[in-house]
Amino acid sequence: MKNEIICRCEEITIEEVERAILEGATTVNEIKRWTRAGMGLCQGRTCRRLIERLLAERMNIHPAEVKPSTYRQPVRPIKMELLCNEIKTIE
Repeated sequence: MKNEIICRCEEITIEEVERAILEGATTVNEIKRWTRAGMGLCQGRTCRRLIERLLAERMNIHPAEVKPSTYRQPVRPIKMELLCNEIKTIE
């Protein structure tokens, strides 16, 4: 069970998250920085709640007391040509 993957995008296991908590991580953002859990393509949409619940269990606090992690919008590459065309239409 410890080697069960909790973050599919970054292939982070429950054991890795628990180790981060044992080493002093007290927020989801700290777990994110130490393990990369929640930093994959889905930006934590599939693992965020699991990590929050695991953190609450290990710290003996209510899940509502866990400070939520920060979010970034998904970024997709675009061709520079699209930007150039956009600038031309503004001028």
